[in-house]
Amino acid sequence: MDAASLLLGLLVGALLATAVTLGLVAVLRRRAPQPDGLEPVHESLDHLHRLLAGIERDRATAHGELREQVGTVGQTSALLRQETAALVTALRTPHVRGRWGEVQLRRLVEVAGLLEHADFVQQPSAVNDLGAGVRPDLVVTLADGKHVVVDAKVPFAGWIEAVQATDEAVRVARVAEHARQLRAHVEALAARRYPTAFDPAAPFTVLFVPSDGFLTTALEAEPGLLEHAFGRDVVIATPSTLLALLRTVAYSWRTERLARDAGAVLEVGRLLHTRLGTLSGHLTKLGSALGSAVGRFNDTVGSYERSVLTTARRFDDLGVAATPVPTPAPVSAQVRELHPAPDPELRTG
Repeated sequence: MDAASLLLGLLVGALLATAVTLGLVAVLRRRAPQPDGLEPVHESLDHLHRLLAGIERDRATAHGELREQVGTVGQTSALLRQETAALVTALRTPHVRGRWGEVQLRRLVEVAGLLEHADFVQQPSAVNDLGAGVRPDLVVTLADGKHVVVDAKVPFAGWIEAVQATDEAVRVARVAEHARQLRAHVEALAARRYPTAFDPAAPFTVLFVPSDGFLTTALEAEPGLLEHAFGRDVVIATPSTLLALLRTVAYSWRTERLARDAGAVLEVGRLLHTRLGTLSGHLTKLGSALGSAVGRFNDTVGSYERSVLTTARRFDDLGVAATPVPTPAPVSAQVRELHPAPDPELRTG
């Protein structure tokens, strides 16, 4: 029993109890000569009447709110059906389907961390070995210079019809049609010979399916579709598998850049070490020259004191000079020799 039935039963029971009580009051009024003894019964009946009236008002209010909410839900459902129908109609157009696949592919590339014009190029034009012009949706450049071609223009009109089908037989037929369309697209990609147009390239073409459900539905009708595509050098990739592939490419590019930067750092270190050796040689020569200059200066000072000042001081003794000749002091500073400091790691070890 639900809540509405229980509430209805309580209301009916309350009304029956009220009717029985009123009948008893009428009988007692005819029999009893004193009306004052029925006052408590009248008060109880009035209270019950007010309670039932409040319950009825609350029920009416709740019913009105429920009706309003149901109407809002109906309007939202109608609007959702219109938008869904518009989306389905748009997806039936080949241009819109292709554009949607390109947007999904672009998002995957951004999430993978690849850089445009450095790691990948969108919709480049080229000519294959048969002389036909081709234009894939994406060409990813690997770290070793090779290319991986990705095409995102997959048909899925049969899948839309299979989802909309209400009859099981019709749904099975539409699923089979969807698998047939996907298989035909694999054949078309194999015939375009994309790898020959972007040499050096990986010997396969990636067919990007913008939803995992598209591939799962096609495999229901044709379980050998993946093996057939592999045999035609076409790899069918869903968003999850393609993201894993693109992340691997991004990781290889980061590793390549780190290795390239490490080589540049090593070359700069070698150049710096060579220049430091040259500077150390100059400092050694400069220190030797300074030490020799100090020794020669001190020798000159000693000769000056012995040979010149002894004669000059005679002028002081004779009282001819106004001021005595100052005596130059020898230089006692020593030039510090260049010695490498001990390695802190070797010292602590």
